Amino acid sequence: MRIDLHTHSNVSDGTETPEVLVESAAAAGLDAVALTDHDSTAGWARAAHAAACLGVVFIPGMEVSCRTDAGISVHVLSYLHDPTHPGLLEEIEKSRTARLTRAQRMVELMSADFPISWPVVQQFVTEGATVGRPHIADALIALGIVGTRSEAFERILTARSPYWVSHYAPHPAAAVALIREAGGVPVFAHPSAFNRGRVVGGAAINEMIDAGLLGLEIDHRDNPESAREDLRRLAREHDLLVTGSSDYHGSGKPNLLGENVTSQETLERIMRTATGTAVRGALS
Repeated sequence: MRIDLHTHSNVSDGTETPEVLVESAAAAGLDAVALTDHDSTAGWARAAHAAACLGVVFIPGMEVSCRTDAGISVHVLSYLHDPTHPGLLEEIEKSRTARLTRAQRMVELMSADFPISWPVVQQFVTEGATVGRPHIADALIALGIVGTRSEAFERILTARSPYWVSHYAPHPAAAVALIREAGGVPVFAHPSAFNRGRVVGGAAINEMIDAGLLGLEIDHRDNPESAREDLRRLAREHDLLVTGSSDYHGSGKPNLLGENVTSQETLERIMRTATGTAVRGALS
């Protein structure tokens, strides 16, 4: 089976609806796909329905945005958790609210130098979506200020810019513990993505493992090949799952569906471990 465990729809910062994303997954020859929108499960039902119609196995997931005490951004993928779990729901809603306030403030700061306003940005946010910097990037593209999302992030939306505003996010160990409480399987997303900024070291990862981390997303384009063997060694030492994924965002990123995949054995282990919800469809 060809299984991609990390994709985003326009419920967060992808460019395709959940239905179209699943259609794209089928067209790419995937047998199973997970929808892992940022801090949201709102696309699950629509993606599951499309997957059932197309004969694709659907894995419900979510990507939880976190931050260490040192201010390092960490993303934790959650698979098959209970989407109604009160503790996890409260935490992601707190993050979603903080993301919105942060985005509005960044746009306010940018408006002193660029012809951008919050109503312009809102045109690129799907109703109910988790608001993020990619939506600001899309507005900047439409205004002709930048040509791509990548350029927007490098020039204007970077943490080094004068428009940068921080926002609340849970500690990664706390997020891992909440995911486990919700019956989910937590996997550390792109742990060695140096091109995105600072990454956490062994102490922080060990703290996540102690909190219940169950896997590492190793086969991902943002993990340098030089770091992957160290990650595999860590996975062996702690009996962690090893996943591979595309981190697909539609036209929002160059990542291609299925460019990295996860083994059926690993997915089956995720399914055996989770108690929150279930995969939709049967594995062949």
